[in-house]
Parts: sequence; structure tokens; C-alpha cells
Amino acid sequence: MSYPPTTSAPQRNPDQRSTLAEIHQRTPYWLLAAIILGVVFALLIITDENYQIIFDALRTGIGITVKVSLVSYALALAAGLLVALARMSKRRLISESATFYVEIIRGMPMLVLLYIIVFAGAPGIVAAINRVGAFLNQAGLTSMGSKLVGLGVRDVDFTSRVIIALTIGYSAFLSEVFRAGIESIGRGQTEAARALGMSYWQTLRFIILPQAIRRVLPPLGNNFISMIKDSSLVSVMGVADITFKGKVYAASTFRFFETYNVVAYLYLIMTITLTLGLRALERRWKTGE
Repeated sequence: MSYPPTTSAPQRNPDQRSTLAEIHQRTPYWLLAAIILGVVFALLIITDENYQIIFDALRTGIGITVKVSLVSYALALAAGLLVALARMSKRRLISESATFYVEIIRGMPMLVLLYIIVFAGAPGIVAAINRVGAFLNQAGLTSMGSKLVGLGVRDVDFTSRVIIALTIGYSAFLSEVFRAGIESIGRGQTEAARALGMSYWQTLRFIILPQAIRRVLPPLGNNFISMIKDSSLVSVMGVADITFKGKVYAASTFRFFETYNVVAYLYLIMTITLTLGLRALERRWKTGE
């Protein structure tokens, strides 16, 4: 009696098994869980009418949140670098002034700083601009002076004010990040560059800063993520970001649970996407590609 030939399961070669094991080890399970949760919530928004209405009410605030975060962070990077260089200055007056700025601003809660800049700082700046305009009028430059004199506090909208406040607040933190990165570069590289005839600014631009930024990219990314989350504080000033839109909608419909679920979902999408982008950039710079 003959039996049909048995078929065995296909065997993976050692290379395939090692590849699968490597993929298994490198798979970020937290990201997989976050993606599954995000997809489930996205389907809920698509299929549930209440969540659709909430999302439509909140999505107009996404642009404000992104604008405030990006503009504030870009300005804070530039200001933070200047403050860091000032702290490392050999002139004591400049160094002490920068240190005073950093310590005072870092020790102040961000919400308090927002209140100070929005309700006290902005009027003070406008008043100073008006004085400059009056001086220009007396000097005969009436075409420019009249514009500055006519500037009012109401001409500076709250979005611009909160951008200034976030810039000031985060420039103090970023200055310490830049200072740590610059001081981590060996002095021998600076001395070698100066021996080759490079100026201070050329050494800083072509030798020191490219290496320092690579080293401080993780804390810079963390500060950017923190700024996106802290941008929700501008809602208390009436700026129509995601949080403000959610607060208004929840107060009018009493759907607090559903509304703030969507608010959290939108912030998580932005922060997790940014986190993944920064990690990809870190890997690329680390491998030198």
C-alpha cells in the first residue's frame, strides 16, 4: 500500500531568520501601539457624528497652533544662540547681563511671563515706539515718525504678543543648550582654526556650530516638543488655537470628554510626528549620510 508523499513546511534559511529577528528587536512597540490607537480614534472621528462636529470645530485652530509654535521656536533659536554667545563673552558686563537674563527668565513660570508680556510688556514697547516717533518728528523725519506715533496697543494683536512671550521664555532655555554644545567642543579645534587664519565668526560658523548642533539636537527637539505643548497656554489670552477652540466648544455643548479627547489627539499627532522626524534626523547625522 502506497501513501501520498508528505509535504513539509517551507524552511527559512539562517539569513531570513536573522533578518526577522533583527526586525523583531528593532520594532518600537510603543509606536505600534500609538499607531493602532491613532487609527482607532481616526475611525471614531470618521464614523461618529459627534466627533466629526468636534473635529470640524477644532481643526481651524491647528493653523494657529502650528504658526505660533514654529515662529516662536525659530525666533527663540536665534535669540538663544546670541544669548549663549553673550554668556561666553570675555567681557564681564556682557556675560553678567546675559546670565542675569537667563536666570530671571528661566525662574519665571511661562504663564506668568505670558501675562507680563501680553498685558504689560506690549503696551510698554508701543509707548517706547511712540517716543521714538515723536523724536523723529522733531528731527524732521515726519514721514516715518508719524507712523510710529500713530501706532496703538490695539495694533499689536494677541498672537504677536504671545509669540514674543514664548520667544523670550524659550530663548533662555535654548541658550543653555547651545552653550553646553559649544563648550563641549575641544578648544584645540578653535586654536587650530585660528592658527589657519580663520576669524572668530568663521571658526564659529564652519567649525564649532556644525558639531555643536549635532550634539545638542536631542535637547533642541525636546524643547520644540515642549513649546508645542506650551503653546496651549496662549488660549488663556484668547488666541484661537486648538485648546481655545476646544474650551469654547466644550463650554457651549458640555461635551467635555469628547472634546478634550480630540484636543489631546491633535497634539499627540503633532508631537509624535515631530519625535519620529527628529529621531530619523539623529540617525542620519550619526551615520554621516
